[in-house]
Order: sequence, then structure tokens, then C-alpha cells
Amino acid sequence: MKYVALLRIVDPEKNQQHRPEHLRYISDLFRAGKVVFAGPFTDGFGGMVVYQCDNEEEASKLAHDDPVVVHGARTVDLHPWTALDLPVNLP
Repeated sequence: MKYVALLRIVDPEKNQQHRPEHLRYISDLFRAGKVVFAGPFTDGFGGMVVYQCDNEEEASKLAHDDPVVVHGARTVDLHPWTALDLPVNLP
């Protein structure tokens, strides 16, 4: 199952300070097959991570263990997500 984490920047200074740790963390999870997509929003809100996990508890743990969250630079809003098979055939 996929889970989307919206990571809102709440402390820009801490975010800059812990961004290298965050990028390493996300890269490690990608290599482990736990992150499918990730990237920043261009409006400065923060970023999004799509996790591939067995359950919501696992996804929540991964999202909350992210260094930018642990250090209070960002908050997490986690949602289960289903990707559409495009194009969608409508009746």
C-alpha cells in the first residue's frame, strides 16, 4: 500500500540545517524500496514523500523518523493513497 506524507516546513532555519540528513534518509529508504517518489513543492510549502509500506503504522514510523520531523523543522500529514492507472476509462 502507498502512503503520501506531506512535510510542511515550520522552521526554515532548522529545515536548512537538517536537509542533508533528510535527503540521506529519503535516499536510503528509496534504495530499500520503501520510498517510491519524493520531492519539494516549488511554492516553499515543504515536500511530499510517497512510501510503499505494509501498513499505516510502518508508514507513520518512517515519516516521523525523518530527521526534519524529529528536529521540529517540518510537520507530517500522512494519507493512504491509491495511484490511478491512467488513462482512466469512463463510462
